[in-house]
Amino acid sequence: MDCIFCKIIEGTIPSYKVYEDDQVYAFLDISQGTKGHTLVVPKNHSASVFDLPEEDAKAIFRVVPKLSNTLKKAFNPIGLNIVSNNEKPYQTVDHFHIHLLPRYEDDELVLSMINRMNDLEQKDYVEVLDAIKVAMKA
Repeated sequence: MDCIFCKIIEGTIPSYKVYEDDQVYAFLDISQGTKGHTLVVPKNHSASVFDLPEEDAKAIFRVVPKLSNTLKKAFNPIGLNIVSNNEKPYQTVDHFHIHLLPRYEDDELVLSMINRMNDLEQKDYVEVLDAIKVAMKA
C-alpha cells in the first residue's frame, strides 16, 4: 500500500511517536498547527470515517481522552480541538485520522463554523431530523 500513514505505522517512514498499542498509533503532526498537535490513527487502513470498522473506532476513541489529558498536562493549553476531515477536498491523507490540537492564547489557528440558527425555523430542523432517521433505518 502506498499510504504515508501505513508506512509510518510500519516504521518505513520515521515519526515522532506519541503512543502505540495493538490497534492505534499516535504521532506528532509534522505541521504542528499548534504545539503538541497530534494525529491518532488506526493501524488498520481505512480511507475515511465512512469505511472505519466499529472496532477501530472504539480503539481510537478509547485513546483520544488519554492523549488529550496527556497534552493538557504537558502544555497547559486553554482548550483542545478534535478534528477529523473526511474525503476530498478536506482530507489530505487517505487514512482515517483524528487531529488533537491543543489551543493557546493567540495561537492564530483558525477553525470556524457558521451559525445558521437565525436562518432556520422549526420545520427546517424537523426536515433534517426526518432525513437522518430515514437514512439510519436504511
